[in-house]
Amino acid sequence: MYYVPDMDANTPIYNQGRQTVNDSIPNEGGRSKEFNDFRRSNGSGNISSRDYGPKPFVIDINEATKDNDTFRTALWTGEHLQLTLMSIDVGEDIGLEMHPNLDQFLRIEEGQGRVRMGKNKDNLNFVKKVEDDSVILIPAGMWHNLTNTGNTPIKLYSIYAPPNHPFGTVHVTKEDAMAAEEGIANGNVFGKTPDEWVQYTEFLVKEGLEDVKRGINATHILQEFILMGVLVGKGYSPERAYETVEEWERTGESQLLQQSKNM
Repeated sequence: MYYVPDMDANTPIYNQGRQTVNDSIPNEGGRSKEFNDFRRSNGSGNISSRDYGPKPFVIDINEATKDNDTFRTALWTGEHLQLTLMSIDVGEDIGLEMHPNLDQFLRIEEGQGRVRMGKNKDNLNFVKKVEDDSVILIPAGMWHNLTNTGNTPIKLYSIYAPPNHPFGTVHVTKEDAMAAEEGIANGNVFGKTPDEWVQYTEFLVKEGLEDVKRGINATHILQEFILMGVLVGKGYSPERAYETVEEWERTGESQLLQQSKNM
């Protein structure tokens, strides 16, 4: 994302750790378990850090959007798109931004505001009033911003295709989002410096060296630990990434890992 800190401002902070997603079991008046979990966590004033992607998922999006009080929460992150919930306070805006390689869909469930777009950040010549049930479609490469002009928070959900934020992203406030973006600009990558990433993934290095000592072939080791690194980048802890890839091999979910181990 390209971020411009002028009359508008915005963007990320990251939560790690992918949680197990249960099947959508209707209860409490037919709502899914996921919705009730989300409502309890948000309704109590606590922030739900759960990202339900990339498993199959069903939720009452109108209710979930209105119940969300965070500036941004990633609710579902898949390979090709991402669903986030947002709450924009009175007088606040999302922030002037441009996504060069993705399209974005916004739907307002509550509140009113003004959206501006343009090919040049200094000439946002597309201006529209928006309110409940308005849909905003933002093409890739288009500078844009949404400002709350009403008397209540704007409650909206946003769909990015492909995803724009790391798995499990939660920004409690706009200030959190700005601080996270500034952290990346100051040399951090997803909230960590390069040396912090080295320390964070030390567990995987040690496990890889143990595999070398056990005489496991190099192709298999590289396959496993590159996969683990990809999962860490998606928000898994190193331990969880290790367990996941080992399970893929052990259960046969990945036949290629089984084959390379026996080479």
